[in-house]
Amino acid sequence: MAHRRSGVRATGAAVAAVALALTVAGCSDSDTSPSDAASKVGSAASKAADTVASATAEAGKKLDEFKDGVNAKDDVKLGDVATDDGRATVPVTVDNGQSSSKSYAVQVEFRDKGGNLLDTVVVTVNDVGADASKKATARSNRSLDGDVTADVARALRH
Repeated sequence: MAHRRSGVRATGAAVAAVALALTVAGCSDSDTSPSDAASKVGSAASKAADTVASATAEAGKKLDEFKDGVNAKDDVKLGDVATDDGRATVPVTVDNGQSSSKSYAVQVEFRDKGGNLLDTVVVTVNDVGADASKKATARSNRSLDGDVTADVARALRH
Protein backbone atom coordinates (compact mmCIF):
# COMPACT_ATOMS: atom_id res chain seq x y z
CA MET A 1 0.00 0.00 0.00
CA ALA A 2 2.94 2.35 0.64
CA HIS A 3 3.89 2.17 -3.04
CA ARG A 4 0.38 3.19 -4.09
CA ARG A 5 0.53 6.25 -1.78
CA SER A 6 3.95 7.11 -3.21
CA GLY A 7 2.52 6.99 -6.72
CA VAL A 8 -0.25 9.36 -5.68
CA ARG A 9 2.30 11.73 -4.15
CA ALA A 10 4.44 11.54 -7.29
CA THR A 11 1.39 12.30 -9.44
CA GLY A 12 0.50 15.21 -7.15
CA ALA A 13 4.03 16.54 -7.48
CA ALA A 14 3.78 16.30 -11.27
CA VAL A 15 0.49 18.22 -11.26
CA ALA A 16 2.03 20.89 -9.03
CA ALA A 17 5.02 21.14 -11.38
CA VAL A 18 2.72 21.63 -14.38
CA ALA A 19 0.77 24.32 -12.52
CA LEU A 20 4.03 26.08 -11.61
CA ALA A 21 5.23 25.88 -15.22
CA LEU A 22 1.98 27.42 -16.43
CA THR A 23 2.33 30.24 -13.93
CA VAL A 24 5.97 30.89 -14.78
CA ALA A 25 5.37 30.67 -18.53
CA GLY A 26 2.46 33.06 -18.21
CA CYS A 27 4.78 35.65 -16.61
CA SER A 28 7.69 35.09 -18.98
CA ASP A 29 8.89 37.32 -21.80
CA SER A 30 10.02 34.28 -23.83
CA ASP A 31 8.35 32.84 -26.91
CA THR A 32 7.38 29.71 -24.98
CA SER A 33 3.65 29.39 -24.61
CA PRO A 34 2.12 28.14 -21.37
CA SER A 35 0.98 24.97 -23.14
CA ASP A 36 4.53 24.33 -24.46
CA ALA A 37 5.96 24.80 -20.97
CA ALA A 38 3.31 22.53 -19.45
CA SER A 39 4.03 19.90 -22.11
CA LYS A 40 7.77 19.96 -21.33
CA VAL A 41 7.21 19.75 -17.58
CA GLY A 42 4.57 17.06 -18.02
CA SER A 43 6.96 15.05 -20.18
CA ALA A 44 9.74 15.37 -17.59
CA ALA A 45 7.36 14.40 -14.77
CA SER A 46 6.16 11.40 -16.79
CA LYS A 47 9.75 10.25 -17.42
CA ALA A 48 10.57 10.62 -13.72
CA ALA A 49 7.47 8.63 -12.73
CA ASP A 50 8.39 5.94 -15.28
CA THR A 51 11.92 5.75 -13.87
CA VAL A 52 10.63 5.33 -10.30
CA ALA A 53 8.11 2.70 -11.44
CA SER A 54 10.87 0.81 -13.25
CA ALA A 55 13.17 0.93 -10.21
CA THR A 56 10.33 -0.24 -7.95
CA ALA A 57 9.56 -3.16 -10.28
CA GLU A 58 13.23 -4.12 -10.43
CA ALA A 59 13.51 -4.00 -6.62
CA GLY A 60 10.48 -6.27 -6.35
CA LYS A 61 12.07 -8.78 -8.74
CA LYS A 62 15.31 -8.83 -6.75
CA LEU A 63 13.46 -9.40 -3.48
CA ASP A 64 11.38 -12.17 -5.09
CA GLU A 65 14.64 -13.95 -6.01
CA PHE A 66 15.58 -14.04 -2.31
CA LYS A 67 13.91 -17.39 -1.56
CA ASP A 68 12.61 -18.28 1.92
CA GLY A 69 13.40 -14.80 3.26
CA VAL A 70 12.31 -13.78 6.75
CA ASN A 71 11.40 -10.20 7.63
CA ALA A 72 14.58 -8.61 9.01
CA LYS A 73 13.81 -4.90 8.83
CA ASP A 74 14.79 -4.47 12.49
CA ASP A 75 18.26 -5.87 11.72
CA VAL A 76 19.07 -2.97 9.38
CA LYS A 77 20.17 0.60 10.13
CA LEU A 78 20.89 3.37 7.66
CA GLY A 79 23.41 6.18 8.03
CA ASP A 80 23.22 9.69 6.62
CA VAL A 81 22.47 10.26 2.94
CA ALA A 82 25.36 11.73 0.94
CA THR A 83 25.90 12.53 -2.73
CA ASP A 84 28.45 10.80 -4.97
CA ASP A 85 28.61 12.04 -8.60
CA GLY A 86 25.04 13.35 -8.21
CA ARG A 87 23.70 10.03 -6.97
CA ALA A 88 22.41 9.61 -3.44
CA THR A 89 24.28 7.10 -1.30
CA VAL A 90 23.57 5.82 2.19
CA PRO A 91 25.54 3.45 4.43
CA VAL A 92 23.65 0.26 5.30
CA THR A 93 24.57 -1.72 8.42
CA VAL A 94 23.15 -5.20 8.96
CA ASP A 95 23.29 -6.74 12.45
CA ASN A 96 22.87 -10.51 12.38
CA GLY A 97 21.73 -11.65 15.81
CA GLN A 98 21.27 -15.24 14.63
CA SER A 99 23.41 -18.21 15.67
CA SER A 100 24.59 -18.84 12.11
CA SER A 101 25.76 -16.83 9.10
CA LYS A 102 22.93 -15.19 7.10
CA SER A 103 22.49 -13.16 3.93
CA TYR A 104 20.24 -10.13 3.58
CA ALA A 105 18.41 -8.28 0.82
CA VAL A 106 17.60 -4.70 1.81
CA GLN A 107 15.28 -2.42 -0.18
CA VAL A 108 16.19 1.23 0.38
CA GLU A 109 13.85 4.01 -0.74
CA PHE A 110 15.13 7.53 -1.45
CA ARG A 111 12.57 10.31 -0.89
CA ASP A 112 12.40 14.08 -1.16
CA LYS A 113 11.62 16.22 1.89
CA GLY A 114 7.92 16.03 0.99
CA GLY A 115 8.00 12.24 1.25
CA ASN A 116 7.73 11.63 -2.51
CA LEU A 117 9.49 8.48 -3.71
CA LEU A 118 12.46 9.41 -5.93
CA ASP A 119 14.19 6.04 -6.35
CA THR A 120 14.49 2.61 -4.79
CA VAL A 121 17.33 0.07 -4.80
CA VAL A 122 18.04 -3.36 -3.34
CA VAL A 123 21.37 -4.06 -1.66
CA THR A 124 22.42 -7.65 -1.02
CA VAL A 125 24.65 -8.23 1.99
CA ASN A 126 25.95 -11.79 1.89
CA ASP A 127 27.46 -13.96 4.59
CA VAL A 128 26.95 -11.81 7.67
CA GLY A 129 28.53 -13.87 10.46
CA ALA A 130 26.65 -15.11 13.51
CA ASP A 131 26.22 -12.31 16.06
CA ALA A 132 28.13 -9.99 13.71
CA SER A 133 27.57 -6.85 11.64
CA LYS A 134 28.40 -6.06 8.05
CA LYS A 135 28.28 -2.79 6.11
CA ALA A 136 27.27 -2.00 2.54
CA THR A 137 26.28 1.10 0.58
CA ALA A 138 22.98 1.76 -1.20
CA ARG A 139 23.37 4.00 -4.27
CA SER A 140 20.50 5.54 -6.21
CA ASN A 141 20.05 4.48 -9.83
CA ARG A 142 20.15 8.07 -11.05
CA SER A 143 21.09 11.58 -9.96
CA LEU A 144 18.81 12.99 -7.28
CA ASP A 145 18.51 16.69 -6.46
CA GLY A 146 17.55 18.49 -3.30
CA ASP A 147 17.16 17.28 0.25
CA VAL A 148 17.07 13.47 -0.06
CA THR A 149 16.25 11.06 2.77
CA ALA A 150 16.42 7.26 2.84
CA ASP A 151 14.51 4.56 4.65
CA VAL A 152 14.37 0.78 4.72
CA ALA A 153 11.26 -0.32 2.82
CA ARG A 154 11.87 -4.06 3.26
CA ALA A 155 14.63 -6.33 4.46
CA LEU A 156 14.78 -10.09 4.12
CA ARG A 157 17.16 -12.55 5.78
CA HIS A 158 17.95 -16.13 4.79
